[in-house]
Amino acid sequence: MKLLLLTLFTLTSLVANELSDAYKKEYTFLKAQKTELEKRLKSERKSQADELYKAKQEVKNKQNDYVKLSKTLKNKEREIEKANERLRDKTSNKEIINSVLIQAKVSLGDYGVKVDENALSKVDELKKAFKGSANLYNTLSSVRTEYGKFYLLDGTTAQGEIVKIGNIAAYGISTKANGALAPAGNGEYKLWNKPAELSAKALYSKQTPSNIDIFVYENLDKDVEYRQEKTLKDTIKGGGVIGYIILTLGAFGVLLLLLRVLFLSSAGTNVKKVTDIVSNKLETSNAEDAYEAIKNFKGSTARVIRATLRNIKRDREHIEDIIMENILNESSALDRFGNFILVLAAVAPLLGLLGTVTGMISTFDIITVHGTGDPKLLSGGISEALVTTMLGLVVAIPLLLLGNLLSGWANSIKDSMEQSALRVVNLYEKLGV
Repeated sequence: MKLLLLTLFTLTSLVANELSDAYKKEYTFLKAQKTELEKRLKSERKSQADELYKAKQEVKNKQNDYVKLSKTLKNKEREIEKANERLRDKTSNKEIINSVLIQAKVSLGDYGVKVDENALSKVDELKKAFKGSANLYNTLSSVRTEYGKFYLLDGTTAQGEIVKIGNIAAYGISTKANGALAPAGNGEYKLWNKPAELSAKALYSKQTPSNIDIFVYENLDKDVEYRQEKTLKDTIKGGGVIGYIILTLGAFGVLLLLLRVLFLSSAGTNVKKVTDIVSNKLETSNAEDAYEAIKNFKGSTARVIRATLRNIKRDREHIEDIIMENILNESSALDRFGNFILVLAAVAPLLGLLGTVTGMISTFDIITVHGTGDPKLLSGGISEALVTTMLGLVVAIPLLLLGNLLSGWANSIKDSMEQSALRVVNLYEKLGV
């Protein structure tokens, strides 16, 4: 038993020693592994730190490069914008130059200055156009003489010298006729129908008269019609039928005015003479002699005073009624045609207004058919509208003015008749004859 225990103990001791040796070996191995791992960890950390530092440096460099590239990009963009502006300016200038060349070709072509808008060197062609314009300006702003022809008033042609004042007027000098020239169309001249011979000769002799007779024109492409002096007959004719009606009423109104003047002149004559005769007779004789003295006198005043003398012996109130009755009887003759003249004066402008309306209707009818291209077609209706208005006022104003003046004259005669009759009555009562 003891042996067994000893053996077991021995065996156990042997096993324990082997386990202890194994543990030491394992510990030593693990410690060595730990040390190795720590070295590797330290090395990895250092390596990562180096790589991180490098990465940061690289990011920083990239950021700096990005900033530089951004600045460069902005500068390039500015340069591109400036280049575009220069390109637009050049394009615009090119269009302007082309436009100027086209305008120069159209404007200067009529004067023989040739301009090619398709020339390779636009600038040179533009310089050429400006030079041609300057020469043309010098030519057209001077007085020059050229040989040529022009038409006379009878339609025949005359050869001679043509004195041109710039490009606005010309004078013809020939053996047939001298004078101012007007456009005849298609670049030709014709003799104007107004006298300008002295001016033509003076300019041809290079003199500078203080006053010249001149016909100024715009161009020679369009034929200018001769200016005809408008007569009173032409003006009246422009008013049409309504114009003639207005003038007829005006003439009739003037006739009535003349008749009314004659009536009033006849009624208003001898007022003072009749009154003085009656007064003298009443002072020296009696009422019967006074009546006989004015028996043969004519006129409204004489008739009223004779009626007064016939009833002079009646009472005052009765005599005054007789005087007023006789004045009223004479008023119909004194006011004759007065109201009718005023009616004519009121109707004349209304007829003028009617003519204005018909004239404008005629004008609009012409516009509807022919448009507004030719002003001559419109002149007929406009002339009728304006002339009838003018004629209406021409007739109305004097008729209204003279009609009222004659009405005032008639009232003055009535007052004179009443004053003369009352003077006779008062004198008769005073003298008691």
